[in-house]
Amino acid sequence: MAHHTRPSHVYARLAERLNRFPQGSPPSELLFAILKMLVSEKEAGLMARLPIRPFTPKDAATAWGMGVSEARKVLDTLASRAILVDIPHGGELRYCLPPPMAGFFEFSLMRVRNDLDQKALSELFYQYLNMEEDFIRELFVEGETPLGRIFVREETLTEDASLQVMDHERASEVIRTASHIGIGLCYCRHKMSHLGRACGAPQEICMTFNTSAASLVKHGHARKADAAECLDLLARAKEADLVQFGENVKRRVNFICNCCGCCCEALLAIRRFGLVRPVHSNFIAEIRDSACVGCGRCAAACPVDAVTFTPAPGGRAGKAHVDPSLCLGCGVCVRHCPTEAVVMQSRPNRVLTPLDTTRRAVIMAVERGTLQHLIVDNQVLVSHRALAAVLGVILKLPPVKRALAAHLLQSRYVNALIDRLA
Repeated sequence: MAHHTRPSHVYARLAERLNRFPQGSPPSELLFAILKMLVSEKEAGLMARLPIRPFTPKDAATAWGMGVSEARKVLDTLASRAILVDIPHGGELRYCLPPPMAGFFEFSLMRVRNDLDQKALSELFYQYLNMEEDFIRELFVEGETPLGRIFVREETLTEDASLQVMDHERASEVIRTASHIGIGLCYCRHKMSHLGRACGAPQEICMTFNTSAASLVKHGHARKADAAECLDLLARAKEADLVQFGENVKRRVNFICNCCGCCCEALLAIRRFGLVRPVHSNFIAEIRDSACVGCGRCAAACPVDAVTFTPAPGGRAGKAHVDPSLCLGCGVCVRHCPTEAVVMQSRPNRVLTPLDTTRRAVIMAVERGTLQHLIVDNQVLVSHRALAAVLGVILKLPPVKRALAAHLLQSRYVNALIDRLA
């Protein structure tokens, strides 16, 4: 008699595969219900055997034990639904299974679709992200290196501070230098609209760039836009007091979300857990007491309640105060001050941004204890070139993190390389 695997076990294996990423998805019945809505049982079983890094149809065919043409059809079907991202590389397509966030969770709600029940999916997302809390806590609280970071509003910086802002800290520069731009619905506000809780902020304003945008536009999950339109949307987002939250890399940023404090999962997590240090920009709001008239507009505008207003006794004007441990460094509050009492200053200790996605993934994996999954992929053996690239990143880590990486890898070869740098 053939052995029949229960569907929950297949989706549990897929969840295990997803958790090989530095940012994963804690398994639960809610997660399994979400995955069941997005992929079939057969697809889940195949996806559970995919490699972590970008792979070719031949790699997938080897992992799946099928012909290359058959594997390519499966991959193209998954890419058409934005479960996979397909990336041109050296004259051929490579595929990648993105993490749930920022990845196929968001992609599922970046446009209105009739091939799945988006209201039911939104309800599951809300419960998984807000009721169980483990997913959001791991995504935004664990480790020092976050998935995303805040982009400061360039126009709010003082003259001295503006000299210290780097190109990669400018949302406008990310837009101008992107090879591809895609615009889609805001996942967070679209989800909340199905729950009857969305605010009135613009929804068609989610920005994707470069290879991610090319794949999403190709399959109709985002619409193509040029830099001029995207800059106009950026200005519209700022007028709506939205916070620019983007991928935490210097080169080839793949997304910038325009977030509100009432719907955005990242900002809600900051308010819920009271931890913003790894996510903030390298700038901070300061209140000049001599100019503050106590109107409280800056406090009302702050998306994470980092600015508070204390009324003074006896009818005298109160003063606004900034909690430096909560301030995003976004600059939303600045435009609301009628007396220019709120100014953005450079933080004394700057947060370093990883150069690219590979380096960020390695650092996050070191901090979260999953680096071994990046080095040795049990699904498909990595190439020597890929291994060399990852090791190159490890060897550039600070000494403490290099030692932690060596401990996690339990590799005499890597230990020897790190020892040479000690």
